[in-house]
Amino acid sequence: MSENTIPEPIASFIAAVNRHDNEAFLNSFITDGTVDDWGRLFIGRRQIEAWSDKEFIGARGTLAPEEVFSDGNETVVVGDWRSNHANGRSRFAFRTGASSIIRMTIREG
Repeated sequence: MSENTIPEPIASFIAAVNRHDNEAFLNSFITDGTVDDWGRLFIGRRQIEAWSDKEFIGARGTLAPEEVFSDGNETVVVGDWRSNHANGRSRFAFRTGASSIIRMTIREG
């Protein structure tokens, strides 16, 4: 993958996050998708939504991608995360299927 080219469905996911579109954000994941936020696991739509309401979409988060690369079976987006909950350079690793996110792992960038 060329640097800074964000593949689908990740590009649409980031656009949904940046416009604070909760429904599109949630629909980006498979039914039993997983968010790993610094070791805290949120599995399935209900848990992801409860987490996001406080710390992601509900915190008015935005991601400005700075680097994109493939790391084995994952696509990694490193960028500047800004929200009412947390701020700073963050690493978002995505495992995807044909059209949905299976797992998103968030760590320090």
